[in-house]
Amino acid sequence: MRLYHSPTSPFVRKVMVLLKETRQEGDVTLVPATGTPVDAGSMPLAQNPLGKIPVLERADGPAIYDSRVICRYLDDRIGGRLYPAAPRLWETLTLEATADGILDAAVLMLYETRVRPEEKRFAGWTEGQWAKIARSLDAIGERWMSHLAGHIDMGQIAMGCALGYLDFRHGARDWRKGRDALAGWYEDFAQRDSMKATVPVG
Repeated sequence: MRLYHSPTSPFVRKVMVLLKETRQEGDVTLVPATGTPVDAGSMPLAQNPLGKIPVLERADGPAIYDSRVICRYLDDRIGGRLYPAAPRLWETLTLEATADGILDAAVLMLYETRVRPEEKRFAGWTEGQWAKIARSLDAIGERWMSHLAGHIDMGQIAMGCALGYLDFRHGARDWRKGRDALAGWYEDFAQRDSMKATVPVG
């Protein structure tokens, strides 16, 4: 299999953590890919017309995307370890979706300063994206800590990657303030070998 990859993409990181947790990294060749919404660069457009990564090329079918589809596929490939049976499955999927929503907002904030010309930037847009993130983090602290404390699953991996990305790209926002329980969970989760091996750089 071939995974279109960037070490700074939090969505790619989700897949990489899963590969390491399930010991499948040897089955995948990494293919570098970079780009933005205004310059596709080396994004695999033939495999994903949306021009996004990660994308996974398989021997047994067409390329698949996005990260949630890839993670579900790779987990199924080894017997379904990180997506538990219902009813916990619905919590896992909702937590993963929440983490991905945090990442969507965080990436849009980055694009606002890196891609949009300065004279066209809108501070209200950026703050609106951060408000989504803050509400989500508060909800996790109120509703999801017991799930995070359970056996590792894809919801935990997704949330760990989301919080790591906030540190990486938006550290000055200090997401930990007032969220001691979530911050404590993350400090422990970030010590997993799979997390330490995939810390974003660049």
